[in-house]
Amino acid sequence: MLLQGKTALITGAGRGIGRGIALAFAEQGCDIAAAARSADEVNATVDAVKRCGRRALALIADVSNEHDVRAMADETLNAFGHIDILVNNAGYASFKPFTELSVDEWRKTIDVNLSGVFLCTKAVLPSMIKRGSGRIINISSVAGLKPLIDQSAYCASKHGLNGLTKVLAMELRQYGIGVHSICPGGVDTRLAQEAMPDRDKSDWMTPEDIAHACLYLASLSPRATTDEIVVRRFSSVPIGG
Repeated sequence: MLLQGKTALITGAGRGIGRGIALAFAEQGCDIAAAARSADEVNATVDAVKRCGRRALALIADVSNEHDVRAMADETLNAFGHIDILVNNAGYASFKPFTELSVDEWRKTIDVNLSGVFLCTKAVLPSMIKRGSGRIINISSVAGLKPLIDQSAYCASKHGLNGLTKVLAMELRQYGIGVHSICPGGVDTRLAQEAMPDRDKSDWMTPEDIAHACLYLASLSPRATTDEIVVRRFSSVPIGG
């Protein structure tokens, strides 16, 4: 198994991409700390992980809340002893013209999508640095690579996340920690359904498609790295094309 003996902390793991990653990792021998705001959803993910024969921990946490994040990291370390992989997947989106975007919507987008990654990464780093190894995988978006109408806050948060990821990749390599980003295009999740209810999603990707890319990064040799993976719909135009 690719991740035998590893432990992963995954945020936004109650549904969608986060749940898909948790199950893909579990099938490859990884124990899972699944974090989300909804107890029902995260418990369902944990039950599914246990059916794969792996240990699992349910964590109720808001990644934009520093206290929640510290408690989340501490509980994971207490339960498993170490965190090999952090997947920063929790996300928020409010798609509307900039002139209609409220201050609260702007702040929530930045708080979850960017500051949440900052807080979660800070929380797990001491244990990773002590062990001299680790993988941090940030679930970004193609919105972090190009401008998209009606997505000003989302684009800003994901552009910022991509920049943060690259700086961390340089700063943390001295500790044996790899930092990567995945930039998906359209994925059929509840977030996408709520943010873009009128879009035809018949040709969109599934969470399992993104989980496959995440598994590749998590199982890389320590001698190799990949900074960024762009996963787009087969029918879409290549980025920059």
